[in-house]
Amino acid sequence: MFTRCARFALPALLTAAVIIVACSTPTNHSRIASWEARYRDAFLGRVTPMQLLGEVNMRMDLITAGTAGRKIYRPMSPRYITIHSTQNYSGDAFNHALALKRGALRATKRKGGNRIGYLTWHFTVQENIAIQHLPCREQGEHADFDGPGNNYSIGIEMCEHRGNDIALTIDKTARLAAYLMYTYNIPLSHVVPHYHWPRISPYIKDPHKNCPHFLMDAGRPRGTWQWFLNRVNLHYNRLIPGPATPLG
Repeated sequence: MFTRCARFALPALLTAAVIIVACSTPTNHSRIASWEARYRDAFLGRVTPMQLLGEVNMRMDLITAGTAGRKIYRPMSPRYITIHSTQNYSGDAFNHALALKRGALRATKRKGGNRIGYLTWHFTVQENIAIQHLPCREQGEHADFDGPGNNYSIGIEMCEHRGNDIALTIDKTARLAAYLMYTYNIPLSHVVPHYHWPRISPYIKDPHKNCPHFLMDAGRPRGTWQWFLNRVNLHYNRLIPGPATPLG
């Protein structure tokens, strides 16, 4: 039987426990709410695949074959979609497209590391446009060196430059991911963050990169990432079966 002091202490302990659990819950609900306030989901309707691609506002601006990060043709059968954020607060999608074409995004080429001496990925997305840099059936160099993230995944970078609306960028990325899922028969479980692919190298301290950082919770894919997957699934479920143009 509890003493009088214990009876008073127990509710306080329970309250403290609830507070601790609440504080340790990683999902950033206020950030998600601020993003959702930018959406007009009540007005979303069913769309064909090509209409969904139209919502993405795709522009193709490929790295020239045989140059920079496409000096060597490396075919790929896409099985995953990998989501990144640029962590570049001054460059927009057009800046990244130009840098990729010029071969300005260099990386040290070495065994067990970058295989081609350049960084490359397939799409860069910002609030009003998505730019394609690589055909979806060519490997990029954006995830895990010679691992499945590079060998089998389509890489999408989300812009973070000043003035860009992150909420709209996230939603446009979700629409693009849904289109790619449909076009290449990729399941939702294979839409993953950069974090998903460990980078095994003696030169890297933490193999799991905190990327895309604004969709991670305490550096890990938890509640906020699941919210993003729900967003992708929302747009995927809008699709009316029909033809879809492969993006390379």
